[in-house]
Amino acid sequence: MLENFLNAKPLFYDEIDYTRMPRVYNRIKRHFTPAKIIHIVGTNGKGTSGRFLATALYNSGFQTGHYTSPHILHFNERIWHNGEDVCMDRLESTHGKLLEILTEDEVESLSYFEYTTLLAMLYFSNKCDYIVLEAGLGGEHDATAVFSNDLTLVTPIDKDHEAFLGRDISSIAMTKLRAIQKNAILARQHHLEVYDIARSLEMQKDIKVFNMDELLNSDDKKKIEEIAENENLVSYLKDNLSLSIAALHYFNIEYSTESFQDAKLFGRLTRLSKNIIIDVGHNPLAAQSIQKSLKGKKYTLIYNSYKDKEYEKILEILKPIVKRVLLIDIENARIEESKHLQESLDKLKIQWDRFERVEEDEFYLVFGSFSVVEAFLEVYNG
Repeated sequence: MLENFLNAKPLFYDEIDYTRMPRVYNRIKRHFTPAKIIHIVGTNGKGTSGRFLATALYNSGFQTGHYTSPHILHFNERIWHNGEDVCMDRLESTHGKLLEILTEDEVESLSYFEYTTLLAMLYFSNKCDYIVLEAGLGGEHDATAVFSNDLTLVTPIDKDHEAFLGRDISSIAMTKLRAIQKNAILARQHHLEVYDIARSLEMQKDIKVFNMDELLNSDDKKKIEEIAENENLVSYLKDNLSLSIAALHYFNIEYSTESFQDAKLFGRLTRLSKNIIIDVGHNPLAAQSIQKSLKGKKYTLIYNSYKDKEYEKILEILKPIVKRVLLIDIENARIEESKHLQESLDKLKIQWDRFERVEEDEFYLVFGSFSVVEAFLEVYNG
């Protein structure tokens, strides 16, 4: 069974073998049929940018796949084809085919993300005109980078996963931007270093890097506002929508406001009920976007954090919209000890307690990571 097989694989490694995925893929790539691949790298907004683009491509008449990660509740949330998540029966069948293609050593050694990337791409083979392929935490060494692509989209880059990507913006941007194979489109960036590195790579690799706004016109801006109103998009989602429209222009694909109907990805400032909003963001840039989008109201924040996240900085950013914090329990070795979170909350003079249940007369923001949202939904759904 696929899920049992994947659950036996560790999700995270202290060290990563960057040679494994290219080596395995080069041996088996004859089993994968080509499609136009749009690779998405960056820190925040990859999932929603990809879903906007994949939905518009599908609504324009193209057979389209979208690979995103991680999932919140069900594994098949990662693999979307022609408007819906692929059912597990079909993924089980593809899993069987992949096991036949790989050697026993390869099956054993491939990481969770490497295996699921191959699984998705094998499923998409012979089924897609376009594949929107979202990188995991990396760039040039990411498992998704082994596939030849036609365009790279670069969402906003910020600090995250520093242990693997680098301790400063320049190092992180270089790691991510080196994934560009041909041409790229940059979303609006918060750090000037990203633009500088993109220009240097243009000359080194003989590629063309467009700024998103270069490909948008006044008519696009009117349509973006109309789509945002129809789909109730907050400001940062409008930027992700804009990046997807720039990609459509790159491929000379016409679109309408209806092309993006119901294109939002679950867990990205999703209103779960009249008093509950959930978001899977987990870094300062995500916190800034949320604080900007939700300012004007106070929320009870349901929160927890991994040890390697800048949780004190995140809480400081969110403080203007937070009435109090409820710490939710999560069983994960990477989760920070509760006493350290409590110390940060005390330092910031933010009232806190343990999460037990939802009250109907409170407004809640559930934020902190996919694990936080997953843990909350398990309680909320009973």
